[in-house]
Amino acid sequence: MDPHPLEREDRGERGPVGVVIATRNRADRLAVTLRHLLALPERPEILVADNASTDGTRAMVAREFPQVRVLALPFNRGALARNHGARALRTPYVAFSDDDSWWAPGALSTAVRLFEEYPRLGLIAARTLVGPDEEDDPLNAVLAASPLGPASDLPGIQVLGFLACASVVRRGAYLDAGGFHPVLFFGGEETLLAYDLAARGWGVTHCPDVVAHHHPAPVPRAGRPAAQRRNALLTAWLRRPVPYALARTRDLVAEALHDRTARRALREALARLPAALRARRPLPPHVERAARLLDGAHA
Repeated sequence: MDPHPLEREDRGERGPVGVVIATRNRADRLAVTLRHLLALPERPEILVADNASTDGTRAMVAREFPQVRVLALPFNRGALARNHGARALRTPYVAFSDDDSWWAPGALSTAVRLFEEYPRLGLIAARTLVGPDEEDDPLNAVLAASPLGPASDLPGIQVLGFLACASVVRRGAYLDAGGFHPVLFFGGEETLLAYDLAARGWGVTHCPDVVAHHHPAPVPRAGRPAAQRRNALLTAWLRRPVPYALARTRDLVAEALHDRTARRALREALARLPAALRARRPLPPHVERAARLLDGAHA
């Protein structure tokens, strides 16, 4: 009898799950993450997709973690580094970590079991525990209360959002949906991928039995709040009806009159809007209905 897929690693064979870590210039934090991931009982294959770091990240990984693969990108690709990593891994399932997050022991084996039990499952949004006190990320409650509810052919609760560093994907579904979108680059890029997976018929669910740990820096990277607001607007233009996108544009314009972050978000969104319009592909009606249901719940 063939061993459980997570035991194949012990025999030198490729396991069913790999971890992709997108990073840039955070070698110290990455080293902590790698120590946690290498201690997992699942022993996943690990690939660091390095966004052209200049702080010695690649040399550090080669010196201290020779068993970890590094995909050296020639320039900063943002969230697209995950796409490159997923293509390079070739494991049937891919877990994403950031350089400040890792998976709880047993989480990846639970994810593999769910993917194998539910063939339509495309992405698992994990429960995220934050910091050394392991406090629940506020997103956990939002996902658990999703009005989309359960589906008979999926585990957990259906959602159209997740935290990238606490997600596991079926590699084929992820590539089928196109992965993370180049127009967004980084910051709030998850909703668009959830839309695209659902539009292709893949299930996106919150499964709290799959647990990730996140230890973010006390101060977020400069520009991230503006990038998240920029990408929320671009996502609307990429996939939502024109009246909805126009309304979100008017909202951001109004905020920009008195808010510096909103002004930056609007300026960056307008610069990327032509590319977004060229890539525009409205959601199928059933996914748009689900998105509107979630809009109402969040409002």
